[in-house]
Amino acid sequence: MVGYAVGLGNVWRFPYLTYQNGGGAFLIPYTLMLALAGLPLFFMECSLGQFASLGPISIWRILPLFQGVGITMVIISTFVAIYYNVIIAYALYYLFASFQKVLPWSDCFSWADEFCSKTRLVKDCNATLDGEIIHANYSFITSNNLTCINDTINYKPVQFPSEQYWNKVALQRSPGLDETGNIVWYLALCLLLSWMIVGAALFKGIKSSGKVVYFTALFPYVILLILLVRGATLEGALDGIEYYIGKQSNITKLMEAEVWKDAATQIFYSLSVAWGGLVALSSYNKFHNNCYSDAIFVCVTNCLTSVFAGFAIFSVLGHMAFVLKRPVSEVVDSGFDLAFVAYPEALSKLPVSPLWSFLFFFMLLLLGLDSQFATIETLTTTIQDIYPKMMKKLRIPITLGVCVLLFFLGLICVTQAGIYWVNLIDHFCAGWGILFAAVLEIIGIVYIYGGNRFIEDIEMMIGKKSCFFWMWWRMCWFFITPVLLVAILVWSLVTFSAPTYGSVLYPTWGTAVGWCMIIFCVIWIPIVAVVKILKAEGNLFQVRIQHSGHCPQFCFSWHCQECLCLFLKSMLNISRFYHLDLYTKPHLW
Repeated sequence: MVGYAVGLGNVWRFPYLTYQNGGGAFLIPYTLMLALAGLPLFFMECSLGQFASLGPISIWRILPLFQGVGITMVIISTFVAIYYNVIIAYALYYLFASFQKVLPWSDCFSWADEFCSKTRLVKDCNATLDGEIIHANYSFITSNNLTCINDTINYKPVQFPSEQYWNKVALQRSPGLDETGNIVWYLALCLLLSWMIVGAALFKGIKSSGKVVYFTALFPYVILLILLVRGATLEGALDGIEYYIGKQSNITKLMEAEVWKDAATQIFYSLSVAWGGLVALSSYNKFHNNCYSDAIFVCVTNCLTSVFAGFAIFSVLGHMAFVLKRPVSEVVDSGFDLAFVAYPEALSKLPVSPLWSFLFFFMLLLLGLDSQFATIETLTTTIQDIYPKMMKKLRIPITLGVCVLLFFLGLICVTQAGIYWVNLIDHFCAGWGILFAAVLEIIGIVYIYGGNRFIEDIEMMIGKKSCFFWMWWRMCWFFITPVLLVAILVWSLVTFSAPTYGSVLYPTWGTAVGWCMIIFCVIWIPIVAVVKILKAEGNLFQVRIQHSGHCPQFCFSWHCQECLCLFLKSMLNISRFYHLDLYTKPHLW
């Protein structure tokens, strides 16, 4: 779960949001949103999966009307898995490119154009000539040994070598989504390699991936520590840290609604709640595992990792600003530009730059892989729940088949227009569709299945707790969290903007494709609900009574499991009283 929750967003999204929303002051709404929205949902999903030992679709046997919510989660996870592995392919490409004596993006080589420069180039400015102020181009100023007047300098539009390398060499980016171009063969090979790694780690299911993730989830912390120690020793590192969380902290930013919205969405997406993965992973837990302590540990670890990664990132970016004699704000960006433009540019300035570049992209690779393992495990767990006998016999072929299918679906993302497709899927599928599923999930569990009943189920697993223990969780599950999620969902829809990549606008048909993708994800919620109602006997009130009580003919309900559990416990107590070993003598059953 740590590997699933801690991903690429912890490295390239959280530091940027912290800087943008008041520096250290941003930690206040971030912590509050963790307590009010992230942790309650995380604990709920862990408990759901562990109690029923079922995946994100089959879990809704408890509430058939909402089974479409599980289908929506799985479909969205599928879309995300397609483009997420493309990002891993980018990291692989840069990882291989780092095996050179001179990093290929460290200077303007043969692939660069006239706009490529490592420093700012003056276009024109004002100067004093014979007692008069004139405006002239920079070549005239230098040829006459004149000096530009401060605050009158105009600079040429230039691009860092790392930016041009990202667009011209790595992506071979076309002008827009309309021009698909050819498949970039080396990115396609990196994508194939990333899917081979995922398939190899998952071929035995949770038994193999669980062992691999011990490395992929833990080793990034070693690399982050190395990068932080190295970055802290560089000139200008303090400026970067202060820009991240020091003197630039602005407590007045907390008065802006956008700051609270950013904190909530970052917590929500960072913890990977409502994606189905937490339910799938926790379904493999032992029944009496302490899922409460697991939820606390994973959530706190995830958030501390985000803060820690920010120090490592901004210490190096501060050094980059020092070398280029620019403010830190001009080298700070979010998403792909931070991971594949700003940070590679900073790494190229360090001594033994290929080593630091290798470590950074190896860290990105591991962060992406363990999240991807859990996402694909969500899909295979769903198949296993629906077709258990087939999955038992054909686990390896089915797992490899899923990887092969998603590889071919992802080829559109490694064309010359591929980055536009990656951005389009991320913009729509990782957006309000997940929020919609989360709202329905918490409403279904708390208000229809029953919040008190759900708490009793949890106590069966982790033991009885006091009413004071449940007071906070009742407040969150019954009121605070659903209201907060609805507010974020409405805000996201109201402030929705058409997707763009940098300054490139998407065509109308591209936006339409994005809406079709998200509609395809959420349309199953009403469809399944209507089908379940039509198939059920009696009116809606009778269906509600029938499906919320003891109904062995409908499903192996949770309370049936509770009765069986109590019966087995009593049998074991009797066996201990009469000194019967039911474990080694099963015929006594």
